[in-house]
Formats: sequence, C-alpha cells, structure tokens
Amino acid sequence: MGKEAIKYKNGFWDVVKSLLSGLRLTWRHFLNADKRREPVPVSDSSYFNQPEGLVTLTYPYEAIPVPANGRYRLHNEIDDCIVCDLCAKVCPVNCITIESVKATEEIGMTSDGTKKRLYAPVFDIDMAKCCYCGLCTTVCPTDCLTMTPVYDFAEVDIKNMIYHFTDLSPEEAEEKKRLLEKQQEEMAAAKAAALAARK
Repeated sequence: MGKEAIKYKNGFWDVVKSLLSGLRLTWRHFLNADKRREPVPVSDSSYFNQPEGLVTLTYPYEAIPVPANGRYRLHNEIDDCIVCDLCAKVCPVNCITIESVKATEEIGMTSDGTKKRLYAPVFDIDMAKCCYCGLCTTVCPTDCLTMTPVYDFAEVDIKNMIYHFTDLSPEEAEEKKRLLEKQQEEMAAAKAAALAARK
C-alpha cells in the first residue's frame, strides 16, 4: 500500500469517528430532551449548574427574567410629574416632547411632597427614537419617569411607538390656557392701575 492510500484510509476513519461522535452527542441530547433547564438569568449562581436539558424557551409563555437595572420602555407617572422639562433637555435624541401651562389655581402635590405648579397638556415620548440611555430617568427630580421591565413592544405602525402621558384633554388644555391669559390680563390691568394711581 502506498503512502497516499494509507493517508486516505486514515482520513476516512477520522471522518467516520467524528461522525459517530456527533451522532452519539446528538443521541444523548435527544434522550435528555424530556428535561428542561430553569429559565434563570445569567447573573443567577445556578445558571452554569444546569449542563443538561432543553434551553429553548416557549416564548411568550416562558421568558428569562430581565435584570432589575435594565433599560427598556419608558413610563411617566404623570401625577408625580412637575413638568420641569429636564428630561426633554437632557435627551440626546429629542424623543421627549413637553408643553406646559401654568396653573391659575392650586393643583396639588406629588407623592414625594413637591408642589405642582404646571399642567402638562402634551407629554409625549417617541420610543422609536429613544436610544435607551436612561439619562431622562436620572435627572428626574420626582422619579416619575422610569424604565419598565417591558422589552417586547414591537408595533406594526410606527405612530404607535409614541406614548402620550398627559393630565389634560385638549379641551381642558385650551380652557387652562384661556384662564391663564385672563389672569395675566387682570394682573397687567392691576399693575397699570397701580402705576396710574402713583402718578
């Protein structure tokens, strides 16, 4: 037998050995397919102690728990919002749109005791633009803007990615603007009357 024939014969048996090894591994996984791994996050200490079993999750019925400090969909608790506009100013992609109307009457307090002085007729967050940096939640003085653990919020229509958080309907917003204008006109008239009385 020549050297080439021996080399070919040895190569053939190497291929057969690797095929049998692969089949043995596949068969072992097939026999263990009735077991399932627990859906735990990588940070869990038991994650690497599960060498056997199926790892595929039956999503959406099963899901790996998300980290507590994960950055996902934004939510604004509008009752705690003081409409300070800090989140919109710090946003690097301008995905937060805020309009404010000064209140002419006592609005109330936030859950942390901060006095509310402004209404928010428009508080929109465009999650299609959001880069999930978390800066807006960091600067929020009342912690009303938070990132929720919801990460699967795909939409067919991109317009549905704009989330509206407001404490007024459009009609109520117009009425509040009219009341503010009326109050400002009354204050200007009172100032003018006071100046006229001095002269």
